[in-house]
Amino acid sequence: MSTIARRTLLAAALAASLPLFAHAAEQKSVAVTAIVDHPALDAARKGIEDELKAAGFEPGKQIKYQYQSAQGNPATAAQIAKKFVGDTPDVIVAIATPSAQAAVAATRSIPVVFTAVTDPVAAKLVPSWQPSKTNVTGVSDKLALAPQLDLIAKIKPGAKRVGMVYSPGEVNSVVVAKELKTELAKRGMSLVEAPAPRTVDVAPAAKNLIGKVDVLYTSTDNNVVSTYESLAAVAQQGKLPLVASDTDSVKRGAIAALGQNYYDIGRQTGKLVVRILKGEKAGAIAPQVGEKLSLTLNPAAAQKQGVTLSPALLKEASDTVK
Repeated sequence: MSTIARRTLLAAALAASLPLFAHAAEQKSVAVTAIVDHPALDAARKGIEDELKAAGFEPGKQIKYQYQSAQGNPATAAQIAKKFVGDTPDVIVAIATPSAQAAVAATRSIPVVFTAVTDPVAAKLVPSWQPSKTNVTGVSDKLALAPQLDLIAKIKPGAKRVGMVYSPGEVNSVVVAKELKTELAKRGMSLVEAPAPRTVDVAPAAKNLIGKVDVLYTSTDNNVVSTYESLAAVAQQGKLPLVASDTDSVKRGAIAALGQNYYDIGRQTGKLVVRILKGEKAGAIAPQVGEKLSLTLNPAAAQKQGVTLSPALLKEASDTVK
């Protein structure tokens, strides 16, 4: 074969391979992090992955995808955020407030989409509920508290003292406790707080509430939710009705929750990620609040905690744990 023929073949081979190189160069990437692994946050992550797949961005195939958990450690969350920034993905998705705060602190250029964050404004992720004009947007799991208290009244009629175990280091929980105290006061009720800075503090803090409160209420505090079974065991021991704000906790021992389904929140978050992958600016998209609420009941847990659920309440339930 002549030199000219070889050059012609080589040029043809290079030309044929260019689309492949271009495709590899254009492949989008998404980096996901969560402060801890527990059912609610895991469901949110699954929702994100399924929404990406439905939009033609299947993780590991059409897009590069990585996930890392901080295992409940804010310092680890900061390390993960810095590592992700070094990887320069097209989008960073941060599940729960501490991971979102770490990601937002680590970059002002890479789009950050938060999810499962109760109050992104109080957490200083965005300046308001309007489009941020920064690199940040996301989906909040914020709940109106009045319907939560209506549910508590249906579970434990006449309850006056509501106990709440939470981490004082988690801004979401501090905000909920403050707002809950105000809402309870309007009804002639009071909040009894039990701080639990670490996961191992949750059960002892709950035990300290036995005899002091009529009912226990839990927010989406990550320390509490990651060890929910230990809290439910205390509720059963003390015959204290346990009411949650996330439906996944009902399967783990709460009597009831009027809350958002975290898989649905994940799907909603995934839609924002897709919009950014397709070219929209994160700062042009206003933060959203989860769109769906459902009532989940656990009659077996109610019985163990000394409560009989009314037929009317059972009829209201979207889901009943068997």
